[in-house]
Amino acid sequence: QVQYVESGGGSVQAGGSLRLSCAASGYTYNIRCMGWFRQAPGKKREWVASVYTNGSTNYADSVKGRFTISKDYRKNAGSLLMNSLKSEDTAMYYCQAELVCLTVRPEDFIYWGQGTQVTVSS
Repeated sequence: QVQYVESGGGSVQAGGSLRLSCAASGYTYNIRCMGWFRQAPGKKREWVASVYTNGSTNYADSVKGRFTISKDYRKNAGSLLMNSLKSEDTAMYYCQAELVCLTVRPEDFIYWGQGTQVTVSS
C-alpha cells in the first residue's frame, strides 16, 4: 500500500524559512512526479507545487517565487523549501506522488499521509 510520510514542519516567524521532506513508500519503481498540497484551518485542501519527470515545476500563484519543490527520484523522496513565509502559509502540508503527474485536484487522491504542520506567526 502506498504511504507518504511528511516531516520538517514547525513554527516560524513571518519572513522565515522551512524545508519540508516527503518519503513515499509502497512503490516498486522510481516515482515520476511529486506534489505538495496544504490545508489551512476551515479551508479546503489546495495544491501548492508539483515537479515532473523532466524536472519541470509548477507552483500555485500564492507561493510562486517563494517556494521551491525538488525530487530525489532515486529515493522516492522529495522536499519543499519555503522561504519568505507569510501568516497565510499556515497550514497542514501533505505530499503526493505519481497521480500528481496527471491531476492536482485534491479530491482525485485517495491515500494521504499525516501531514506536517507549518505555523507562521506575524
